[in-house]
Amino acid sequence: MIKLIDNFKALVVNKTDNFTVEVKDLTLADLPDGNVLVKVAYSSINYKDSLATIPEGNIVNTYPFVPGIDLAGVVISSNDDRFKKGDKIIATSYDIGVSHFGGFSEYARIPAKWIVPLPNGLTLKKAMIIGTAGFTAALSVQRLEENNVLPNKDKVLVTGATGGVGSFAVSILSTLGYQVEASTGKESEQEYLKSLGATSIISREDVYDGKIRALDKQKWSGAIDPVGGEPLAALLSQIKYGGSVATSGLTAGTQLPTTVFPFILRGINLLGIDSVYCPMDTRVQVWNRLATDLKPLNFNKFIQQEITLEQIPNVLPTLLKGQARGRTIVKF
Repeated sequence: MIKLIDNFKALVVNKTDNFTVEVKDLTLADLPDGNVLVKVAYSSINYKDSLATIPEGNIVNTYPFVPGIDLAGVVISSNDDRFKKGDKIIATSYDIGVSHFGGFSEYARIPAKWIVPLPNGLTLKKAMIIGTAGFTAALSVQRLEENNVLPNKDKVLVTGATGGVGSFAVSILSTLGYQVEASTGKESEQEYLKSLGATSIISREDVYDGKIRALDKQKWSGAIDPVGGEPLAALLSQIKYGGSVATSGLTAGTQLPTTVFPFILRGINLLGIDSVYCPMDTRVQVWNRLATDLKPLNFNKFIQQEITLEQIPNVLPTLLKGQARGRTIVKF
């Protein structure tokens, strides 16, 4: 039985004379509008959350603010017929943690239209181990499937393979029977990637050596890329005829200095992956697959650490420095 209390703790970012990130006491009246009140059980740490807690992050527009783009918990009250008290739910993306108070809080109030019922086969903890990162990876895999990049084809590349999206992409592809080549700049993490199912591991320089060619040697039938920037441009020139790249990130930059040649001479596809405003029917479908055929074999492999609300400020900078491996989850 969850006891509703008026005072609770949340991580609050504020920008006045100084920029502050600290745990504070809030009341339910401080929460934004929404027709479902949730007692948060778990949240998770994402790159966007790190940006939300620095002055130049360009994520948060109004202060004070509670970040955290992911949350999973139990419904306390609802005035929407789709959810009732006691329901276990997942809420990720949309405006959560960006312009609507997010998951780094013991309570959250959110619109019902942003909520996914927890699928059978997942716990609240497992849902947050997956989080936006795992959901984005699964959505990327589904888009490759829809474009005929299938397990009986040649190798599929995963870039940024030790990050949240990359780790899940390696595991999901391997579970489905793909030959997975993982690219990473962290030589020390090869055993970790092999444990997730990577059949071979290459360095980031094997994908992008500092030069972008209009067309390069054809190496992979498809790729999942959460990196973007110049490495993505180099990758496109190395995709085999008719192949596809599902791209979802920008850690290497927002510019894409490529040519039309990979598209008009090799017929490749660049598939944009939007996990933020992904339609709800697709969102529910992918989450249900994450509880069934896309379900990772061992969730504990993805956990870098499980932390408390108070520990979040010390962990967030590691993502900006590229030091994270797998997932960090927050338990309330």
